[in-house]
Amino acid sequence: MTYLRRIGASPLRTPPLVLGGNVFGWTADKAASFAVLDAFVAAGGTMIDTADVYSAWVPGHRGGESEMMIGEWLRASGKRPDIATKVGMMPGPKNEEGGGEKLAPAQIAAACDASLNRLGVEQIALYYAHQDDEATPQESYMEAFAKLVAAGKVGTLGASNFHAARLKSANAVARAAGTPHFEVLQNEYNLVSRHKFEGEVQDYCIEHNIGVLPFYSLAAGFLTGKYRSDDDFKSVRGGRMDRTLIGRRMKVLPAMDAIAADTGASLPQIALAWLAAQPGVTAPIASATSVVQLEDLLGAARLELTADQLATLDAAGA
Repeated sequence: MTYLRRIGASPLRTPPLVLGGNVFGWTADKAASFAVLDAFVAAGGTMIDTADVYSAWVPGHRGGESEMMIGEWLRASGKRPDIATKVGMMPGPKNEEGGGEKLAPAQIAAACDASLNRLGVEQIALYYAHQDDEATPQESYMEAFAKLVAAGKVGTLGASNFHAARLKSANAVARAAGTPHFEVLQNEYNLVSRHKFEGEVQDYCIEHNIGVLPFYSLAAGFLTGKYRSDDDFKSVRGGRMDRTLIGRRMKVLPAMDAIAADTGASLPQIALAWLAAQPGVTAPIASATSVVQLEDLLGAARLELTADQLATLDAAGA
């Protein structure tokens, strides 16, 4: 990776690839996690994305496993890439009592301190509201985030899984109060799942210079080309995929195959390069459980698709 992009109007910069940390402490053990993290930073990577909820969905896990693994690596390696993490999906005391306020100010403050402790850092470079919380007034949770910035615990604020109207209103509340607003957005976006970003959300981000770091960049593995036949979708992972992908494979994968034949690039590289070329997008997020997988992903940062190739993919994924 040879060049950096500024993430919206924030001071943060990244090559056109952010390393997803959801696998660390889950499908990537300590040795694999450390190897991937070492290789990513050695290749010029600057940002690692995680969340306090990773990987609470695994039996026996409570959340925080990814942050703890990254924190252990930070201490062992002495490296200091930017760490992005999130709050808003872990159930707090209010949720257990039926309040449902995952972005209540007390929840945000406590979660931030817990993340700082697990990571072993003094400041979280990029702190996201992992999802919107309509049970908490936006004035309350934006003020809570602003206090973290004022205290030096957080550098830049981001939103994830927000609809356009709520992203706009949250930032309007912050601007009216003269406090920090969301400068980064992390929504689902990939070649075959485009409705959660394209349109009003994308237009707003471009107009207000909000950096976009999409997740599910490879459509849960579909865009790697592993799922082509009906039998492929009968696997454990394939069976959980959106069934509309089965119809789309008839157009998308052959188009990607043709570009792969012309460029020598892998399908994951093509999918990530398409994302990185979309208006408003700074860098896609993708995870790897091995250095071999990571090296393939890193190739996307060196791939520049032609206008004709981008147009072909646009049409195939529509």
